[in-house]
Amino acid sequence: MGNVVINLGMTEIMKMHGYYSKQLVDKNPPGSVFAAKTPACMVTAYKSGKVLFQGNDCEKEAGKWSGGGGRGAAGGSGGSDAGSTAGRGSAGSVAGGSAKRPAAAKGKSTAKGDLPIGIGGMSAIGSDEVGTGDFFGPITVVAAYVKKEHIPLLKELGVRDSKDLGDEKIIAIAKVIKDVVPFSLMTLRNEKYNQVQQSGWTQGKMKAVLHNQAILNVLGKISPEKPEAILIDQFVQPSTYYQHLKGQKVIAKENVYFSTKAEGIHLAVAAASILARYAFIQYIDKLGEAAGFKIPKGAGAQVDVAAAKLIVNKGRGILPSFVKLHFANTDKALELVNKKRK
Repeated sequence: MGNVVINLGMTEIMKMHGYYSKQLVDKNPPGSVFAAKTPACMVTAYKSGKVLFQGNDCEKEAGKWSGGGGRGAAGGSGGSDAGSTAGRGSAGSVAGGSAKRPAAAKGKSTAKGDLPIGIGGMSAIGSDEVGTGDFFGPITVVAAYVKKEHIPLLKELGVRDSKDLGDEKIIAIAKVIKDVVPFSLMTLRNEKYNQVQQSGWTQGKMKAVLHNQAILNVLGKISPEKPEAILIDQFVQPSTYYQHLKGQKVIAKENVYFSTKAEGIHLAVAAASILARYAFIQYIDKLGEAAGFKIPKGAGAQVDVAAAKLIVNKGRGILPSFVKLHFANTDKALELVNKKRK
């Protein structure tokens, strides 16, 4: 029995997974993404990128993929719209993005809290956000599109709620799925966050605008294909969500659903959660480089100490580009600075 080994990127392996979806075997070898038994040979794809073809016709089967252009369904092209909002227009354009916007949905909105039966197995866009409770750093929102045939592969890659994963695991998974899952990243930097907050925007409004724009960006990327559902990790009631979006030029409404703990309902939300956390981690690291020391996450006592150190080293005027000023941590940090100066 002959065998052939080729090396492929995860995008191509994802195409293969879809191509062999009806021939997958139940038990995968250790370290593999999937294994499939075809009339021609046995195909095993590994997380390392190696793909093993075993059987009498292994060379012919491998030849379908060794040229880099397998015949399976096209894999989704990842990508982020760095929705940097600092200094970009008025508060009303807080979530500006460059992706093509689809036409507004016609007719009555299908947005609701009741989920359709079997939504977890549908091709869906999921959206989630990170950073709303952190004193340092931005709000990052990601919408991601996961096709139904790619759900098993994402499970194999370890995609699940980012809250259950450490930073190292999040980074490892995100580096893989960012190239295979179509997504849009919106980043509300601290300078812009503080501007719109002081103008009267609540965090709920900020998140609604960011979620809506990220979803529109993904719809534009995958057009003319349409998702069977759009699932938003719920942070307000649907009616309040749409109230926040009044005045936006385009609002995604068709087949939109809301649920708390949505990461456990559809892997698209879990993937969005991981990508949002990955972007947030990267941003915090950059803030640390600018500050000259490691920036802690959260809103506990450790961030008060870090903010006080930042004020002593860089001056109080640097705070708006590092923190969410309306948090109580600002006053606590200033108190620490005053105590040190006495």
